[in-house]
Amino acid sequence: MNTRLLTLLAFVTALLLTSVPFFAHHGDAGRYEENTVVMTGTVVEVQLVDPHSIVVLDIPDAKGQVVRWQAELGGRNALAKNFGWTKNTLKFGDKVTITGRRVKSGAPYINLTEKANMVLTDSGKEIFRTPNYEPPAAGK
Repeated sequence: MNTRLLTLLAFVTALLLTSVPFFAHHGDAGRYEENTVVMTGTVVEVQLVDPHSIVVLDIPDAKGQVVRWQAELGGRNALAKNFGWTKNTLKFGDKVTITGRRVKSGAPYINLTEKANMVLTDSGKEIFRTPNYEPPAAGK
């Protein structure tokens, strides 16, 4: 009986330990709007880190008041490998135009990991684009 119990306990422990990586990454289901929006703002801060980098932007709202936004991208390593990003790609004061999905809560937070791109506004140079990038539908 002790051998069976120990075997069962070892099996359950091994199963739990090997399943932990499956729960390591969060899902975004339902967190962001489906439709994309386009916004233009000024870079305030860039955090090139893993697993998600953040670009902090000052973006004027409909009344002209500046709102501080956070834009979430993929991690530092993916940005470097796929787009050649370095610590000098974006600098304080750069103007960028981003396309992405706003968080449903209405907070000044936008996801740039799907259906997204980023363009240096002054030069028109695209510096980031997801494989499934979709420009917003006309009139939105």
